Amino acid sequence: MTNSIMNARMYAVTPAVEAAWRSLLERITEEAGVTFDYVDYPAPRPLETLWTRPDLGCAFMCGYPVALQLARVVPLAAPIPRATWAAGRPVYRSDLIVRADSGYRALEDTFGGRAGWTVEHSHSGFNAFRHHLLPYRTQARPALYGEMVPSLVTARAVLDSVRAGRIDVGPLDAYWHTLIAKHNPTLTADVRVLDSTEVATIPAFVTAATTPASTINGLRRAFASVSRHAWFGEYADTLLIEGFAVVDTPDYARTLEWDRAANAAGYAYPA
Repeated sequence: MTNSIMNARMYAVTPAVEAAWRSLLERITEEAGVTFDYVDYPAPRPLETLWTRPDLGCAFMCGYPVALQLARVVPLAAPIPRATWAAGRPVYRSDLIVRADSGYRALEDTFGGRAGWTVEHSHSGFNAFRHHLLPYRTQARPALYGEMVPSLVTARAVLDSVRAGRIDVGPLDAYWHTLIAKHNPTLTADVRVLDSTEVATIPAFVTAATTPASTINGLRRAFASVSRHAWFGEYADTLLIEGFAVVDTPDYARTLEWDRAANAAGYAYPA
């Protein structure tokens, strides 16, 4: 019988960071009394395929597709970012970034220009951005941008597109942004945050719905207690986290509220 798999691609911003996630997951699964195999799953391979694997033991998944039930999974625990905007909670937001040398001083200054988004099932790269733009729309101005570039897929593609001038503004997962700014600051030196969305529960490690309840409970306990171990400090410093909080599907209800508000207003896509 083969082992279940684990992966941390969503926040594996560099090879060294992915190595830290892998090592931390090995510690956590050992604490939980299970053995999972870490699998490489680099972009642009579709995360939806990973999330629907029957042998999914532990992998990051955005809360919006969790709430949409795009895959039969059980949330385990979500990281608590080491960031002032997180305030000790398992939350994140989207930073709306522009080139540092641009003349934009407010989000409204970008209207009429070119923006982009990642994938339709992304909260940080689509749903949160759309919700943030919603109050700016009027009957006379239902579309805010002259051009919207869709399907950029990854946070890195949003960052690269802003840096290269292919889009004027784009939504960047703020925790991902924090990580890349620490581990590869040359990539963020020429961008700045123009605005940020409200916070919502951050992506969690999830497991397949068929995972035994005893394994789910053991993993949740191991994630929740990880910050009490002396060895956790080195991971906390690398991954910029304070620890983990146990979460479940209802913790992502806010993503659906934002989705319903946008669709009720006839704003199915950021525009």
